[in-house]
Amino acid sequence: MRRGPGDLAVTLDAARLAMGTLTVLRVRPPGAVDRGVGGRAMVLAPVVGGLLAVVAGFALWLLGWGPPGRSPLLSAVLGVPAFDVRVHPFLASALVVASLAALTRAMHLDGLADTADGLGSGRPPAEALEVMRRGDVGPFGVVTLVLTLLVQVLALGVLVAGGLGIAGLALALVISRLALPLLCSRGVPAARRDGLGQVVAGSVSRGQLLLATVLAVVVLAALSLVSPGLQSLGVETVVRACVVSALALLATGLFARRAVRRLGGVTGDVLGAAVEVTFTVVLVLLTVAA
Repeated sequence: MRRGPGDLAVTLDAARLAMGTLTVLRVRPPGAVDRGVGGRAMVLAPVVGGLLAVVAGFALWLLGWGPPGRSPLLSAVLGVPAFDVRVHPFLASALVVASLAALTRAMHLDGLADTADGLGSGRPPAEALEVMRRGDVGPFGVVTLVLTLLVQVLALGVLVAGGLGIAGLALALVISRLALPLLCSRGVPAARRDGLGQVVAGSVSRGQLLLATVLAVVVLAALSLVSPGLQSLGVETVVRACVVSALALLATGLFARRAVRRLGGVTGDVLGAAVEVTFTVVLVLLTVAA
């Protein structure tokens, strides 16, 4: 099927929406934001995850924890052994998690805290949504946020110490963004009539979900090819990554099912929470599967 300039404009708007909402990067605002643009933006989410993986992986390498068999980045670039210094793996993981929060405006973490407050409030759907809309963070949100960040830092620290930090980050960032088109599939309603959730909820067709999955696989394959030390990943490692990804998306699906039943649908906060849930579960499962 031949695609016209209008279709290209929608794709460009979708790319701008994906970059503008999922990262801190300033991009030109999309010319229009409707369900067509929103659905395509969600399809492109794994690509955005890949871009974040490049930045986070570079930061981890800069902190001294590059791919196995590679010298710390400063030592490799400058050729000076004095720069052969490694930050403690848990401190390095904390700095990388903090950088990811900055790169995403902490939007997903904010969604996680708001969703925890809404689900934990015990109030009817309309009142729970109002709790989530408020700018303050309640006790459920604080506890969930602190524990989630703690688990992320500890799990990533274990992977970093074992030489799997960059690979683990790449998988967790791409698969966590694949959760977005999954939760925006047809049949998943929006909980509100306004906000980002209303634009993207139910906007991703089965064909687009398949395309998003293919994009995630392509991005991960590309990252493994261009990242020094990752080209040697064997079949067993790939199989483990597939199993970990499937289990993480299953866990996120169960979380989303709970949110939909409790709130009547998904919101932008729920989508952000889903990203953090998937990211955390992938990291934790990798520590077990490594």
